[in-house]
Amino acid sequence: ALREAVRTYCELYKLGAPLGLLDVGGGLGIDYDGSQTNFSSSMNYTLQEYANDIVFGTMELCDAAGVPHPTLVSESGRALVAHHAVLVTDVLGVGEFTVGSLPDTLPEDLPAPVRHLHDTLREVSRKNLLEAYHDAVGYRDEALSLYNLDHLTLEHRVLAEDLFWTVTAKILRLVRELPEVPEELEGLERALSDTYFCNFSVFQSLPDSWAIDQLFPVVPIHRLGEEPTRRGVLADITCDSDGKIDHFIDRRDVKDVLELHPLRDEDYYLGVFLVGAYQEILGDLHNLFGDTNTLHVSLGEEGDYHIDHVLAGDTVTDVLRYVSYERSDLIAQVRRFTEKALRAKRITLEESRQLLRVYEQGLAGYTYLERD
Repeated sequence: ALREAVRTYCELYKLGAPLGLLDVGGGLGIDYDGSQTNFSSSMNYTLQEYANDIVFGTMELCDAAGVPHPTLVSESGRALVAHHAVLVTDVLGVGEFTVGSLPDTLPEDLPAPVRHLHDTLREVSRKNLLEAYHDAVGYRDEALSLYNLDHLTLEHRVLAEDLFWTVTAKILRLVRELPEVPEELEGLERALSDTYFCNFSVFQSLPDSWAIDQLFPVVPIHRLGEEPTRRGVLADITCDSDGKIDHFIDRRDVKDVLELHPLRDEDYYLGVFLVGAYQEILGDLHNLFGDTNTLHVSLGEEGDYHIDHVLAGDTVTDVLRYVSYERSDLIAQVRRFTEKALRAKRITLEESRQLLRVYEQGLAGYTYLERD
């Protein structure tokens, strides 16, 4: 593409076009996964190598054509701004994958598929992981079919499910010790993963993650001296099932889960890096989650930092106005409802005042969850 552009530049110059600039376009990559390879989330060249190829290739063709060297212009937007921004989100809670407890002893008259699941659990080893997984899936499906045909009780179905997930959890523990994971077992990490609920909207802050499966580096930004022992995916606070991040950077590959810490009775924050400038511009108001709070931070010469600007994110009033709901109209409507309830003696005067006060505070508040 560069040779074609330079050739065209030279031919146009010879025809008399008063050219002096050559725009070489964009395309300079970002090494999102740090592997320095030709993987789609990486780049296997340096900035200096890129510049050398552009400058030398242009010079070589211009010299051969006897055309003066142009001033080169590039438009490497992503490479310029990717390091500009990081998204920080707090974790609101976690849905942990847990296996139901099994009874110490099982009755002798168990239905066949339930009994076979119990036998499979006892016989799982590194030598028969695939066989055990196939057996467990088959017996679980058989138990479900019998339940749908009214040949299995609810109690037995629950026991079958608990046995199945206990088997798969045991298989996963053994799989993590293998140098190579069988293809059929690669999905176990995601199937048995936790879900960490985070205080953000994928559609507002990371739309490329949802739309084009863009990978961004995601890591906890504290407890870095503590080994993360949980495996999870991230869910946002929208009502959309697509509001999640379930593909993460790995060396020359993509992994289904992220290593995370168990939650404690304290705040837990994650950082999403190399976000750049495009995500905020592309983001939309899905579920009326607006712009996030923004800090502009500068680094000093001594490695210190200072905050230049604090930009407040959208309020509830702001996003409602985008969809043609005015604050004054909403407050007036709620006031009418409270006055009607007050006249009917369903609430007291103090309760009506408190309701209006809380409602007005909500309209003035942040669109994301605010901690007390």
